Parts: sequence; structure tokens; C-alpha cells
Amino acid sequence: MTDQPVADKSVRIAWAADAEAIGQVQARAWMRSYAELLPQALLNQIDATTFAETWRHAVMRPPTARHRVLVALGHGRVSGFAATAPSEDPDAGPDDGEVVAFHVDPDARGEGHGSRLVTAAVDTLRADGFMRARVWLVVGDDDLRGFLESAGWAPDSAHRTLDLTGDGAATLRQIRLHADISP
Repeated sequence: MTDQPVADKSVRIAWAADAEAIGQVQARAWMRSYAELLPQALLNQIDATTFAETWRHAVMRPPTARHRVLVALGHGRVSGFAATAPSEDPDAGPDDGEVVAFHVDPDARGEGHGSRLVTAAVDTLRADGFMRARVWLVVGDDDLRGFLESAGWAPDSAHRTLDLTGDGAATLRQIRLHADISP
């Protein structure tokens, strides 16, 4: 036995067994972050189990070796997650990676999980050979935007509108932030 303290907060690569917790974090985060941005009908369709199945597949069968899912842990519990991948934007080059998902459990915000998670996501993208990182944010998610801008990310003028229902009845506007992560 050692008297050395053991870290109770960390980030690691996700395991398939984390999928249920990741789905729950995503559902809670979406309900909190997008409550005023999405129609109630869409909020009612948020389902942690569906999210969990998507994340289980992403962890067990990633499309490439450069697709990764990371989890932030607090006292052994998943408190947040991020997913990284090559950017699929039309203007992306081979050196452009993307944080395709980034959520911290609303009940665990302010505990440093976001900072550890964004640092780990950037380190992962850099280790996978990317020189630039991108992330798409929902217009109006000012908390996440402020957090990322304070960490050195900046808007790059790219924007898009997502059609959430396929008929234009519910759309979500996004802006893109970027960061130079070259060594």
C-alpha cells in the first residue's frame, strides 16, 4: 500500500461499458443546454438509451483509427465526454481534426471536467497527427462558446443550419470555432 493520493478526477478513452453513462450525460446536457433553443416536441424525443447505443457502436466499431471517444471521470463516474475525428467539413484539409461531441453533465459543471476534457481532446487530435482543431457550436450556447474561447478557440466565420426534422420546421444554427494545435 502507498500513501500517495489517487486522482479522483481524470480523462481516459471510453470503454463500451461507459456507453449507458455517456448517453445519460448527453441527454441531461441537451435538455439543459438546448431547452430554450429546440422545440418541445424535439426535446421530448431525447432518449438516453438511443444515445447510448450510438456511443456503444462508436466505441466498439469506430469508422477509423482516428475516431475516438473520451470520458471525464469524477470519483469513477462518467461526468462528461468528447469525441474526436477527422473533420468532414467541405473545406477541411488532412491536418484538420474535429471535436464532434463535447458535453459535461450539468450537475458536474464547475468541477474542472470540461478543462480536462478539452485538453485531452486536443492532445488526442495532436497525437493523431492533426494540426488544427474545429468544433461546431449551437448559436446561443453561450456557456460553451465562452468556455472554449477562454481556452484559446476562436470563430472562423464558418456557419451552417441543421434541419432537425427534414422539413425545415425545426432548424438549429451553428458556428464553427477553431484552434491551432500544431506542436
